[in-house]
Amino acid sequence: MIEIKYKPIGIVHSPFVKPKGTPIQPSAAKGVEGVVEIFPEYVEGLEGLEGFSHIILIYHFHLSKKVSLKVNPFMDNEMHGIFATRAPCRPNPIGISVVRLIGIENNLLYIQDVDIVDGTPLLDIKPYVPEFDIREVERIGWLEKNVHKLPTAKDDGRFQKD
Repeated sequence: MIEIKYKPIGIVHSPFVKPKGTPIQPSAAKGVEGVVEIFPEYVEGLEGLEGFSHIILIYHFHLSKKVSLKVNPFMDNEMHGIFATRAPCRPNPIGISVVRLIGIENNLLYIQDVDIVDGTPLLDIKPYVPEFDIREVERIGWLEKNVHKLPTAKDDGRFQKD
């Protein structure tokens, strides 16, 4: 298979200087503010984005440790396959977060509900549209017994580079 390469379109700025202590999902980061800095050559692509209240950020887990196919995820004490978790030590360390878009000034996107470490390379932005993105689900796997822990769940540093 051919190698796939991506070039960042910007950088996420947040109050979190390291993974440890960072909320593990946007819903656990309610009200946390950040700024997405879009590189100048991509600013034209922001046209029309101001009409959306929420956006999907797709980014590179640049501080992730080596790949692990079995992990002990946040909010659980049992091992699970990496694809049954949202842990960052993935074969392709890509993260996604749905954040609130507060405003846009030139190349800066002001956002809230940020669960991303400062300096994270941004790969893409997509508008969040509930009618496209929300589905009724019947089950949420091993998280069923742990999802109540989310509001206070923070990264404990186990997946970051040393």
